Amino acid sequence: MGWSLIRLWTILVYLFMFLPVAVVVLLSFNASQFGSFPMTGLSFRWFIELANNDAILRAFQTSLILGALTAVISTTLGVLASLALVRYTVPGSNLISTCLIAPILVPEVVLAVALLLFLNFLSINKSFFLLLMGHVIFTLPFVILVVQARLVGIRRDMEEAALSLGASPIQTFFQITLPLLAPAVFAGMLFAFTISFDDITGTLFWKPGGVETVPTQIFAMLRNSISPEINALGSVMIALTVGLPLLGAAIARRMAIKRGG
Repeated sequence: MGWSLIRLWTILVYLFMFLPVAVVVLLSFNASQFGSFPMTGLSFRWFIELANNDAILRAFQTSLILGALTAVISTTLGVLASLALVRYTVPGSNLISTCLIAPILVPEVVLAVALLLFLNFLSINKSFFLLLMGHVIFTLPFVILVVQARLVGIRRDMEEAALSLGASPIQTFFQITLPLLAPAVFAGMLFAFTISFDDITGTLFWKPGGVETVPTQIFAMLRNSISPEINALGSVMIALTVGLPLLGAAIARRMAIKRGG
């Protein structure tokens, strides 16, 4: 009886979490201009209008560029930081690790306001570069956690064997360590891209005027009215933010199995 109640409660929780998402996806194919049930028919009309909306296309372009740059920078810094903290003896490594992971522990709105106040204190105006740095600060801890978890499981004697055979530290890293780290590096990069692409709280505080990402564009559109294009845009974002991590997990698992074999 107890397990039956737990299963029922679990199902209700999942319905509460994912039913609104399913409704958004379903209404994005509604032929009617008004998001209501019963639906009058199925249509790709709103996706076509979405593709012809210049403001949304610019927001998509900005989000893709911002997410890609964030992923590359966060992954590079995360791999270097993980190597330093795991493979070498660094004075104050525990304090450094805490500082690097701290953005996860601090609420994003607090982090966004703190960075904004700091920039105002330094009399630095908002720019795309500062928006990028804000996203890097927020996504870097996720990359570090993923890479460190993988790096701890890599046996040190494999690297020592390469060094004993005459390989330089750089050669050892690129030929031994990095290939073994590849699944975690790839997964961390996808995490950073997805988090950056979805972020709205920090972006609203950090973005300069005239620059819109997909989440902030949706937020701006909701101020005026609930357009069916928003449902179509939401469906595209759901497909990206759910599909990319699943694809990344599958590729990372395949790479890990291949390396293990």
